[in-house]
Amino acid sequence: MTLDELLPGQAAQIVRVNGQSPFRRRLLELGVLPGTPIQRTGQAPLGDPLTFEVRGAVLGLRRTDAAMVEVLP
Repeated sequence: MTLDELLPGQAAQIVRVNGQSPFRRRLLELGVLPGTPIQRTGQAPLGDPLTFEVRGAVLGLRRTDAAMVEVLP
């Protein structure tokens, strides 16, 4: 399952961060690390970006970027 498939309010654990090197590195710097719990908190009115809570911070990701993060519900 990927991060963009989570429903609002649903929590999961990050398994893997895929993607190009700069994108992947930026997510890792923001705390999106394997083994970290993450929860989808909502989305913008038109459906993009999606918002997530990770390590006490709110993170907004485009749906295509969220699809690069594999999670385990």
